Amino acid sequence: MAPPLRAQLSPGHRVLSDGAGYRRHHTAPEAELRVAWTAATGVRASGFGSEDRGFESPLGRRLRSFVPLPFTGTGHMAGPELGLLFQRRFLSVRQLRAMPWAELEQQLRAGPERSQCSLLAHILHQTVLHPLCARFPPPASYRRCFLTQLINKHESTAAEPLDELYDALARVLNEEESTQCYKSYLLPSGEAVTLSESVAIISQGTTGLVTWDAALHLAEWATENPAVFTNRTVLELGSGVGFTGLVICKTCNPKTYIFSDYHHCVLKQLTENIRLNGFTLQPETMNPAQGQEAERKESQQPKLIVAELDWGSVTEKQLLALQADVIIAADVIYDPEVTLSLTGMLQKFSTLRADRKPEIYIALTVRNPDTYHTFQAELDKAGIRWQIIPTHSNRIFLHDTQPNVTILQLFT
Repeated sequence: MAPPLRAQLSPGHRVLSDGAGYRRHHTAPEAELRVAWTAATGVRASGFGSEDRGFESPLGRRLRSFVPLPFTGTGHMAGPELGLLFQRRFLSVRQLRAMPWAELEQQLRAGPERSQCSLLAHILHQTVLHPLCARFPPPASYRRCFLTQLINKHESTAAEPLDELYDALARVLNEEESTQCYKSYLLPSGEAVTLSESVAIISQGTTGLVTWDAALHLAEWATENPAVFTNRTVLELGSGVGFTGLVICKTCNPKTYIFSDYHHCVLKQLTENIRLNGFTLQPETMNPAQGQEAERKESQQPKLIVAELDWGSVTEKQLLALQADVIIAADVIYDPEVTLSLTGMLQKFSTLRADRKPEIYIALTVRNPDTYHTFQAELDKAGIRWQIIPTHSNRIFLHDTQPNVTILQLFT
């Protein structure tokens, strides 16, 4: 357990309790605030003025002078920590029933009226009024339902009405629904991976325009095993909207990352998401006026490529030209016909010399046991050995669910 914040701050710093689960440090330097924040939440703070933590809002500017307590006197989690739980789940558009509503109700019941309003306002600014939400909004219907539930929690208390809540709901009620939405996933560093996705699970004849749980699971495993990808060429099969690859590119420092898919609408959306996250695709020409700044950014980024790849017709020569050290895929085992095409393509790597064969990792959600067993049988028939990768401990993106996802390592 982290030591009390009072002991972490240097002598002479005045500490006051505002009765809302915060302690105010009037003279604490930012370095000490970052230490206290990390000790209390387990999340590294890169700076209390950073936009991705929402501290540039009016309430956020006031919150800069507060640090969270690990626990309140009643044993509940602190307000800022609860706000971060809501923030991560809200921005990534996880199911509303998985929000920490019970913890919120406990704190509202235990705190005085002023702390109730402060806590609700903090959660509002960490979610609907967060800068990421303003720039890359989740579906209007999702925000509307979230705000309705938050207002219900507020109205169950004796606190004065919080105008910000009702104003936010009024703005969302006037918005038109869109077929596209944004989801933002916060990395441990505080940086976000933001994706433009289809609201519908099946859109334009494909399921590749949304992010599936196996992609989140594989990305979590990758952040726990960065050495698999560091300074290596990675080929991703069925990249979809690009979530797993973008996480790996931001956290694992690959030398080259090759996103691949086949459907033209998926490839278009994938390309847009890569650029949305600040990456430059190869080969793309740079504006000479960018000069040294462009060269500096290029040196910090992996080489990114988007390839159209048809598993049924790709040749062995084309696959070898990619020179992949690692091959990954997520949620591509859902149809017997697709399974056969994938197995046939993977078998083409068996002709490579032992020192040239790539490592292969496939993450799959076991929805239908028959489909899963069919894939294993096809691997055996093709002479491709496999083993199940042990479950990882990172819970960065899948906060609210325990998906039936398995990661297989294949040996051609």
